Amino acid sequence: MNAAEFKTLAHNGLWKQNPCLVQLLGLCPLLAVTTNAVNGFMLSLATILVMTVANVAVATLRNLIPHEIRIPVFILIVASLVTVVDLLFNAFLHELYLVLGIFIPLIVTNCIVLARVEAFAAKNPPLRSTFDGLFMGIGLLWTLVLLGALREIIGNGTLFSGIDLVIPGLSPLRLLPENYPGFLLALLPPGAFILLGCLIAGKNWLDARAPRKKTPKASNAEAQRTQNAAEETTAGHA
Repeated sequence: MNAAEFKTLAHNGLWKQNPCLVQLLGLCPLLAVTTNAVNGFMLSLATILVMTVANVAVATLRNLIPHEIRIPVFILIVASLVTVVDLLFNAFLHELYLVLGIFIPLIVTNCIVLARVEAFAAKNPPLRSTFDGLFMGIGLLWTLVLLGALREIIGNGTLFSGIDLVIPGLSPLRLLPENYPGFLLALLPPGAFILLGCLIAGKNWLDARAPRKKTPKASNAEAQRTQNAAEETTAGHA
């Protein structure tokens, strides 16, 4: 795999084909877990691990899996990995495990994981599939963390609430005054939908604006050529 392919995979996963902002996959955990940045970050890490290893496994075994039973085999691979991650969270991050609840086991049915396994890993070699799973997971991570941070700041006026569940002894940051009453809507699913819509709109605005940044020089050069041609025509008539 060359540098251009690596750059394409990174750009697709992080921005162009972002699983949350473009493909709109995995909206259930996206909207339910992101009440704060820590929850979104930790669930994203679990998903990245599952997605990356699942992509490697499927890409390695793709020529050995009969086409007729590929979906059940893919689900079995993903379910095995999710079971391992679920047990690790339960053993080492038990309090956070209780907070995330059912959403760790539900990674098995996460459309992002199954979509990349079926659409990419089953058709590409292990190395490319590894980076595809990794960058798609990182695209999921920054989206969940950003959405969780916005909801937490607007809803509670804090940032990194629950960090003590991951690193004992740390405390969340208070960004707004102590007397901030909070904004409950931001912490509820409707608020998550509104903020997600704002993030999608922001991405679309940036995408629409990007070509305009590349065209001014070309437009100026075209205008200059047109002006020169007009001057030459005027001089010829004179």
